[in-house]
Amino acid sequence: MRGMPEHVVRVLSRLEAAGFEAWCVGGAVRDALLGREPGDWDVTTSARPEQVLSLFAPGALPTGLQHGTVTVKTEEGGVEVTTFRRDGAYSDSRRPDHVAFTGSLDEDLARRDFTVNAVALDLRGRLADPFGGRADLERGILRAVGDPERRFGEDALRVLRGLRFAARLGFEVEPGTAGALRRCAPLLARIAPERVREELTGMLCGEGVERVLLDYPDVLGAVLPEILPCVGFDQRSVYHCWDVWTHTAKAAAAAPALPVLRWTLLLHDLGKPGTFTLDGEGRGHFYGHWRRSVELAEEILTRLRFDNRSRQTILTLVERHDCELPLSARSVRRNLARYGEETLRLLLAVKRADNLAQAEAYRDRQTLLRQWEDLLALVLEEGGCFSLRQLAVKGGDLLALGLEGPAVGAALGELLELVMDEQLPNDRGMLLEYVKEKGL
Repeated sequence: MRGMPEHVVRVLSRLEAAGFEAWCVGGAVRDALLGREPGDWDVTTSARPEQVLSLFAPGALPTGLQHGTVTVKTEEGGVEVTTFRRDGAYSDSRRPDHVAFTGSLDEDLARRDFTVNAVALDLRGRLADPFGGRADLERGILRAVGDPERRFGEDALRVLRGLRFAARLGFEVEPGTAGALRRCAPLLARIAPERVREELTGMLCGEGVERVLLDYPDVLGAVLPEILPCVGFDQRSVYHCWDVWTHTAKAAAAAPALPVLRWTLLLHDLGKPGTFTLDGEGRGHFYGHWRRSVELAEEILTRLRFDNRSRQTILTLVERHDCELPLSARSVRRNLARYGEETLRLLLAVKRADNLAQAEAYRDRQTLLRQWEDLLALVLEEGGCFSLRQLAVKGGDLLALGLEGPAVGAALGELLELVMDEQLPNDRGMLLEYVKEKGL
């Protein structure tokens, strides 16, 4: 098990020296037991908030007194210290209306979401585990603490947290907990879109995302109803051996675990059910499905309040996921001009993942994509011109020749096209001479 950081040890030690119980609790303990690198280490204690503030003054901040939380400042970062507590009623299905402090660690652990998070560790390495969290970690099981329906009814976000943990840890959800996830999914309507987005992003970037997507489309459909027509939709295509949703799940899992890539693959084929046609031989086609996918993706990304940059990148990738990329230096330069290197590399990753989720006989595009990446590297290494910034002629040069207004931009665009197509070298003198001769 990974050790506790020294600055956290100092916080626990001072609390214990003052006569209080003090334990590390939750996700960091869980990850340490799994041999993973823990994130933030949170502390729970029998000390009341005012006692914590006094003990660590002046380096303590009352960041959540209504819930018993004080942040202790250290050189290595803040440590959240929260008093043992019992939660009151959850009238908004998100946060308790009030909390009551308690002297019992077990009572504090009893209010937590899943057994694997209801574990605590003290300075001597003693583990408090009243609900069998360690055994569930060893078995790869995700199980709610106590009555799962009550847990999810208290805080509906736990429904998505459950899917995120299952994907991140690669765990199977215990049947009773899984049933409660499904029954409580409608409560997600009460959760802020930003919180839904963050939990879904965490789920999508988990190693076990394929299994979660395949097992819980009904739960996800409570916040992403656009996915439901894809579930079980037979593509009737030689290129595909799976229905639209299974293809989507496998494609998402095949992409690198970057949010923009995983979201793109989740959304890229949403338009297929609405654009499906059969030809005379009974083969399925989805003409223009990318266009409908972009429309649906934009609705989702707007609803979940994605930032503008992420939204635009994802929409571009969805729109272009099925485009042809001719294997030529000219094609590379033109695509670099259109998208830039970063987005173009993301597009190649999308196309690779999409192809890996198709019928095996048609995965030969992996070779073409590798060749395309090699050619991209060569074009970049050679320093080819594929943007106005790299063009040897600037707007001021054309103004000096007498061009004005829109004619300047049009001429620059034409020169860039000629350079990318290797019809003219990227040489200032020759480009200006061309402008003079053509009277642009």
